Amino acid sequence: MLITLCYLYLWARWGRRPAELVRATVRRLRASRCSFTFCGAAAQPPGARVCLSRGGRVFCVSDSQSIEDLNKWALFLVSPFILEAEHIAFVTESIWVQSENLQRSSSSSETIVEWSDCCLPLACRPGDPYRLIAEASVDNFSKLGVAFMEDRLHMDNGLVPQKIMSVRLQDSTLKEVKDQASNKQVQILEPRSEPSLEIKPEQDGMEHVGRDDPKALGEEPKQRRGSASGSEPAGDSDRGGGPIEHYHLHLSSCHECLELENSTIESVKFASAENIPDLPYDYSSSLESVADETSPEREGRRVNLTGKAPNILLYVGSDSQEALGRFHEVRSVLADCVDIDSYVLYHLLEDSALRDPWTDNCLLLVIATRESIPEDLYQKFMAYLSQGGKVLGLSSSFTFGGFQVTSKGALRKTVQNLVFSKADQSEVKLSVLSSGCRYQEGPVRLSPGGLQGHLENDDKDRMIVHVPFGTHGGEAVLCQVHLELPPSSDIVQTPEDFNLLKSSNFRRYEVLREILTTLGLSCDMKQVPALTPLYLLSAAEEIRDPLMQWLGKHVDSEGEIKSSQLSLRFVSSYVSEVEITPSCIPVVTNMEAFSSENFNLEIYRQNLQTKQLGKVILFAEVTPTTMRLLDGLMFQTPQEMGLIAIAARQTQGKGRGGNAWLSPVGCALSTLLISIPLRSQLGQRIPFVQHLMSVAVVEAVRSIPKYQDINLRVKWPNDIYYSDLMKIGGVLVNSTLMGETFHILIGCGFNVTNSNPTICINDLVTEYNKQHKAELKPLRADYLIARVVTVLEKLIEEFQDKGPNSVLPLYYRYWVHSGQQVHLGSADGPKVSIVGLDDSGFLQVHQEGGEVVTVHPDGNSFDMLRNLILPKRR
Repeated sequence: MLITLCYLYLWARWGRRPAELVRATVRRLRASRCSFTFCGAAAQPPGARVCLSRGGRVFCVSDSQSIEDLNKWALFLVSPFILEAEHIAFVTESIWVQSENLQRSSSSSETIVEWSDCCLPLACRPGDPYRLIAEASVDNFSKLGVAFMEDRLHMDNGLVPQKIMSVRLQDSTLKEVKDQASNKQVQILEPRSEPSLEIKPEQDGMEHVGRDDPKALGEEPKQRRGSASGSEPAGDSDRGGGPIEHYHLHLSSCHECLELENSTIESVKFASAENIPDLPYDYSSSLESVADETSPEREGRRVNLTGKAPNILLYVGSDSQEALGRFHEVRSVLADCVDIDSYVLYHLLEDSALRDPWTDNCLLLVIATRESIPEDLYQKFMAYLSQGGKVLGLSSSFTFGGFQVTSKGALRKTVQNLVFSKADQSEVKLSVLSSGCRYQEGPVRLSPGGLQGHLENDDKDRMIVHVPFGTHGGEAVLCQVHLELPPSSDIVQTPEDFNLLKSSNFRRYEVLREILTTLGLSCDMKQVPALTPLYLLSAAEEIRDPLMQWLGKHVDSEGEIKSSQLSLRFVSSYVSEVEITPSCIPVVTNMEAFSSENFNLEIYRQNLQTKQLGKVILFAEVTPTTMRLLDGLMFQTPQEMGLIAIAARQTQGKGRGGNAWLSPVGCALSTLLISIPLRSQLGQRIPFVQHLMSVAVVEAVRSIPKYQDINLRVKWPNDIYYSDLMKIGGVLVNSTLMGETFHILIGCGFNVTNSNPTICINDLVTEYNKQHKAELKPLRADYLIARVVTVLEKLIEEFQDKGPNSVLPLYYRYWVHSGQQVHLGSADGPKVSIVGLDDSGFLQVHQEGGEVVTVHPDGNSFDMLRNLILPKRR
C-alpha cells in the first residue's frame, strides 16, 4: 500500500514539474561524478538506474563516462576549453533526417528549446551518429534534457538528437587542449592528413578560416549561432574507471515516505505493477520559472562557427521517388571514393536549399539532376560558388562561366570512349555512358582549369570541364558522362555495353577520385580496420566434443598453440582489453557468444554436405590473412575435423608470386586444409589441386538451379573469371610433404557482393535478371563457401578414384582458353595454340608447324588482355 501511495505521489508531484526533478537530481549527484543520460529506453547504459520515464525515453544515472582523447575530434573552441564552475560537459548524439521528418517548428503551441541557446559547443566528430561535446550549467543541462524527453528539443541543420550524456573530461584531455591553445593558430585535430581548418581567436569566439587553399583565405567570415554544424560528430566515450560512490534519490520533502529514504525512484518504479506513466508537461514549470534559477545570460557566449563542417551535400532535383533513387546511386559511388568516417553525405532538398544556411557548412555541393534548376535556387548555388564553394555537376543542366549544355541525341545512353586529362596532364582512357549532352563555349570565355575530358570521336565532344569562379577560390567540375552510375544501371541496355563499362569500372573510380581531390576532398585509402578475435565453430554437433578434448591435450599451460608465424590463444570469452596482433590472436571457444552479419553459421551448416572437409571453422571479421591462421594446426589436427578458416575481411591478403589480394567485405575468403596421400592419383599430380578448386567455385554457382547460365569461367592456372573479361577470384595453394602425406592449404577468394571497383557474382546475377526478365536472388558468401567445399570434396573423390579424365571434361566446359592463340614471352614471341592440360595439370600449347610444349604455372601468368604467357613478376 505504501509503495502504491508513493507511486501516486511521484506521478502527482513530478508529473507537473519533471524539470525540477531532473534539476534536483543533477545537482544532488553531480559531485559524485555520475553520468546523467537522456536517451531511448532501449539505449540506456548497462546498469543504469532509471530516474524518470516518459514514453520511450528515460532519464537515468550510470557510472561516470569519460573522454580522454580528442585526437579524432574537431575543436570548435581552443581557449578557453576549461569548464566553468558548476558546469557540466556532455555529448549530444544526433542523426540527420529529411525535412519532412524534422522536429516541430517554433510555431508549434509547445515551447521549443533551441539546443544552441542552452550550451557552448566545444568539439564535434563526424560519424553515425553525429556527436557534439558541449558545456552547460546544471540548469541549462537539465533544461535540454527535459526538452529532449518531451520531444521539444530543436537542433540546427536538420539534426535530430537521439541521446544526451554527461561526460568527464580528463585532466590529460584539458591539458592537451590548453597546450594547443598556447599556439597562435591551431589546426583541427583529425586522424588523417586531410585539408585542415585553422582556428584563430576573435573577440566574440573562434573563426574558422577556409581550407589549405590560399584562395579561400579571402572569404569574409560570417556570424553564426553556435550550433550543431550539420556534420555528424563523435567518437564513443570511454568509460571512466575506478569505484564510484552512488547516492540514492531521496524523497526528501515527502514526510509520508521517510521509511523509503534508502530507495531510489527506480525501485518504486519496478516494485509497482506498472511503469511510471508518461508524464504530462506543465508549461508553467520550465526551468526559467524555478525560484532559485541562477542561470547566467548566454547570449554573449554564443560561438562563431564559420569553419566548414565535413559535409558533402547532394542535390538531385525535385522530391520524387526517381530523385530518391538517384540520390542513393550518387551517394553510393561517392562513399566508395571518400572516407565516410571523415565526411558526411546529406540529401539537400529544394526547400531546404532555399531556406537553410547550408552554404556555411558545405565542403562540396554535388548537383545530379537533368531537371532545369529554378532561378532562385540557381542564384543560391552561384552565391555559394562566389564564396569559395566547390561544385561537382554529374550529368546536370547546371552550368556557368561561358559554357553551355547542348544536346546531341546520337550520344544519349551510348557507351563512348573518353579521354580524361588529369591535373598533371597525364591521360586516362575509359569507356563511359554518355548523357546525350556536351559542353560548348559561349560568347563569354573563361580560362578552364586543369581537368578536361573529351570523347574519342571526330568532334572530340567536350564532356568534362573544370571551371574556376570568383576571387575566393570557387570552382566546379562539370560532367556530361554518367560517372555516378554503375554498369548495372537500368540505363545500360546491352550485355556488350555492360561488359565495356565493367572493364572500365576501376578507371571510372580513378577519374572520380581525381576530380574529388582537385575539389579539395581527401580520397586517401580508408584506415585499416582493427583485427578481431577468431571464433571456433563446428558445422556438426557430433564433432564439438572430440574437438574440445583434442584442444585440451594440445594447448600449452597458457592455453596457446604456437607456430613459427602465429600464436592462437584459446579462451572461453573475449574482452576488449586484450590486444590482438598479427602474431597473437585470441580464439573464442564459446559458440553461444558468436554472431555476425557477414557469416551465418546455420546457412553454412545447411549447405555443407561433406564427410570431412570444412567441419571445423575458425571465423574472424577482420584478420591479416586466412592462409596464416591454420599454420600451427595443419600438421596436428585429425583429418576428420576438416579445418577451414573464413574471414569477412583481410588486411594482408596474399596472391600468387607475392602479389597482394584486395579483400573487402563482400568477398568470400577462406583457407581450407586438406590431406592427400603421396601415393594416390592426386598425390602424384598435386598441380591439379588448384584446378579442382577453381572448378569447384564455378560449379558451386552454376550448379544452382536456374544459375547455370551465370557466365563464370576458370582461367589457367588459378583464376576465376567473368567470361574472358574480368577476374572475379583466385586460388592460392601451399603444400607441404610430411612423410607419406601432403598437407595442403588452399586459399581462395572470390567477389560475391562487393561490386566496386571491379565486379562480383551478384553483378552477373543482376545483369542476367535484366537481360532475361528473370528473378534470380543474390547469393551470399557463407552459402557459396559451403557449396564450394562440398563440390571440392566430390571432385577430389572422383579424381582419386578415376584420375584426371574424370574431372577434365568439367574443367574444359568452364575454362576460357578453348581454341585460343597466344604468344609466348612477348608480343614478338612465337605464336602458339592452347591445347589443354597434360597429365600433371600443366598447360599444353601447340607451336605452328612444331610440337606440343608444356608450360608450367610456376613463375608464369596468363595475360588475357594481351594474349601472352608471361613470366610472373617476383
